[in-house]
Amino acid sequence: MALRILKPITPGTRFYSVSSFNEVTTDTPEKSLLEPIKKSGGRNNTGRITSRHRGGGHKRKYRIIDFKRNKIGIKAIVKTIEYDPNRTCRIALVEYEDGEKRYIIAPDKLKVGQEIISGPKADFQDGNTLPLNKIPVGMMIHNIELKPGKGGQIARSAGASAQLVGCDLKYAQVKLPSGEIRNIPSECVATLGSVGNSDNENVLWGKAGRSRWKGIRPQTRGMAMNPIDHPMGGGEGKSKSGGGRKHPRSPWGQLAKGLKTRKKGKKSDALIIRKRTK
Repeated sequence: MALRILKPITPGTRFYSVSSFNEVTTDTPEKSLLEPIKKSGGRNNTGRITSRHRGGGHKRKYRIIDFKRNKIGIKAIVKTIEYDPNRTCRIALVEYEDGEKRYIIAPDKLKVGQEIISGPKADFQDGNTLPLNKIPVGMMIHNIELKPGKGGQIARSAGASAQLVGCDLKYAQVKLPSGEIRNIPSECVATLGSVGNSDNENVLWGKAGRSRWKGIRPQTRGMAMNPIDHPMGGGEGKSKSGGGRKHPRSPWGQLAKGLKTRKKGKKSDALIIRKRTK
């Protein structure tokens, strides 16, 4: 999980770094767990662009990930640790005692040959999945469910983890990566440990072409546009005048840089104990 820094022999490699992939054990995915991905280029069913700056990118196949971890009491052996082009973390191929194979999100320090299990009686070791009301307070967790049986939705990206800070009969109190403390139904399940590949946040793309490989198209600054194209456009030179209309905002007038966009009276407000820190 270290980074490999390239020698600056070209302008593109001067500020270029890439993951070392030391933990990856194979480059051949499990065929039965692959699905094709259809690209939309940011366009809806009428062909109009509804999400800007999308298109192109390398061809990928989707790896079917088991976010539910619902094979209760059946042991599984980690067969491989693999790279997934669709997410920042690594994934692990596990084979259960009944012969079924599944992909899971690979926790930090998960090794090939390690045994993992799901269920309320599982040991407290990284990679095992338990209900929140069976996990000791203070442990780091990831792949956390918000609704029982729906599958993990929280703390799934590289290096992410949340902390269980309390639990009662109905709800468990979980401190999320953002700093928010939130009530989650205590029968929801979570996986112990933190997600691997924590060095992903330190990767430098180094050149514009690497964004294109990932399917991200170029973005033009609003201030470089004409007034008809953007609320921040127009003016002589690098103008910031215009009666307040230059305040950072989207092309459709939505203010940026601090405007709260969460709906008032949202149903989940009742479950938030402490809002996220700035």
